[in-house]
Amino acid sequence: MGLKGKMVSQICIKSDGDVFHEIYSERPHHISSMSPHRIRNCDVHQGQWGIAGSVIVWKYFHDGKERVLKEIIEAIDKEKKLVTFKVIEGDLTEFYKNFKITVDVDTSGEDNLVTWTLEYEKLNMGVPDPHAFMGLLLNVTKDIETHHLSNVTSTN
Repeated sequence: MGLKGKMVSQICIKSDGDVFHEIYSERPHHISSMSPHRIRNCDVHQGQWGIAGSVIVWKYFHDGKERVLKEIIEAIDKEKKLVTFKVIEGDLTEFYKNFKITVDVDTSGEDNLVTWTLEYEKLNMGVPDPHAFMGLLLNVTKDIETHHLSNVTSTN
């Protein structure tokens, strides 16, 4: 495998796919309340929520350490329920020259299918593929689903 790579993982969620997309596209700062043991906070550094070109900063826990990730919201497609982030600073840039994160939600079936795509370029051949980071994203997805399903259950 070369320095450039692409990793795709999918996970079915029973919670509302439109809400899931809205959280990542317009309200990522709410994720820390849904996954507090993984996401410490998310703030707008430049621009505003829900606007492509805005810069957001995540503080999160991974591999037993607090980490930081600064990224530009590259694209938001409401029809395709897709959001793309480009990492510009933070812990991932110690290992990767380029790192792009895309999340999209397919709501056409009974369940909703969340697809995470990581496109990256390692700084050198000794850098591992970002399997652990993908695991973090999948676990946060499960936390968001659990949060929403417990809120639906408690309101019924």
